Amino acid sequence: MIRTLKRSWLAYALALPISAFATQVVADPAATPAGSASGTHVELNKLEPSEKGCRAYMVVNNPGETTYQSFKIDLVLFQTDGVIGKRFSIDLAPLKPRKKSVKLFEIDGIQCDKVGSLLINDVMECKADGGPVSGCLDSLKTSTLTNVQLSK
Repeated sequence: MIRTLKRSWLAYALALPISAFATQVVADPAATPAGSASGTHVELNKLEPSEKGCRAYMVVNNPGETTYQSFKIDLVLFQTDGVIGKRFSIDLAPLKPRKKSVKLFEIDGIQCDKVGSLLINDVMECKADGGPVSGCLDSLKTSTLTNVQLSK
């Protein structure tokens, strides 16, 4: 009986810190940026040839309650050989709350078949109606429907 009691107590003692940690993480509102229920999602949806080079289509989903007046990202384009081909920035805003939108941008001077991958190097500016928002890069999610990888 004492042996069974010791085992039960040991199992409880080991589980207690884990459950306390899980409760703390879930209950901590600072774990996500203000108004960002599950983070902004950027999907590279399509690349197509254009007169200037290559046109990219991004699908941006803002599932949270925040209206972004500015969401400027720093992009680095890697060519198919892995060498950096271009660095530029685009502003994906305005982003309305609980809304999916499509943003287009031109990649001048580089043909689509030379684009190996895109890296979101940073979120340079992230502003809502109430001012700057912190943690925009951390909560950003990426995906692609093309053969070109989009990452952060």
